[in-house]
Amino acid sequence: MRYGFIIPGGDVQSIPALATEAEAAGWDGVFIPDCISIETPTHPASEWFDPWILLALMAARTQRVRLGTMLTPVSRRRPWKLARELVTLDHISNGRMVLPVGLGAAEDDAGFYKVGEEMSLKGRARRLDESLDILDGLWRGQPLYYVGEHYHIEGMTLLPPPVQRIPIWVVGAWPRQKSMRRALRRDGIMPTKKDGSNSATTPDDVRAMRAYIAENRSATTPFDIVIEGETPGADRAQASALVREWEEAGATWWLESMWGEGVTEADVRLRIRQGPPR
Repeated sequence: MRYGFIIPGGDVQSIPALATEAEAAGWDGVFIPDCISIETPTHPASEWFDPWILLALMAARTQRVRLGTMLTPVSRRRPWKLARELVTLDHISNGRMVLPVGLGAAEDDAGFYKVGEEMSLKGRARRLDESLDILDGLWRGQPLYYVGEHYHIEGMTLLPPPVQRIPIWVVGAWPRQKSMRRALRRDGIMPTKKDGSNSATTPDDVRAMRAYIAENRSATTPFDIVIEGETPGADRAQASALVREWEEAGATWWLESMWGEGVTEADVRLRIRQGPPR
């Protein structure tokens, strides 16, 4: 099991500094939001900064931790531009980037609903699928020819290739077949339960998911099951016991998150310094 920390917000000075503290405290990965402007009827616009510039600062100030967004809504990006950004970051970090992707919180992000981006689930899913194929092709460093519904590429070569094969984690609706197939073509799944029960994902779900992956995934490359949650940093034994259930079920990453109302930078820094729930 590896342990990541999602920094829920901050400014251009504090976020890279918190990434440095997370590395020193023993966390294995640091992730930051990728949004334009979160605006809802109950939450007016607040301060956000470009994740790619922040990730460059984080990469330059750390040596070991994996780095990525949480998460990137690919449908509103030009996939070739995203491919170039990730290659650049992978070189700055010496091969430490991860790309978590999904459809995005389109109803909450003004970077979707106030600027005319695709809002339908089906439309965003189709763009996501095409974009992931393009990323995979361009990162090989060979001419890519691609004809899709939304994107066309006529022999583009992207050089240099990334330092590593950049892992792509995909939000997957368990146990929906189409969503699971999308995730299984990549390097990991961030599962969300969609079986009509309106209940949260459980360790038993992860066990069933692990069996499904073993039966249906043909690739032999590593595959991660990524679980997000919150543990009590002040009680190491309780935190470790909570995460152990997921590890024993087959999860490979635990992402510590603090999305609650009223969370301050001091709260985030304290939890980071308390260390991962090993």
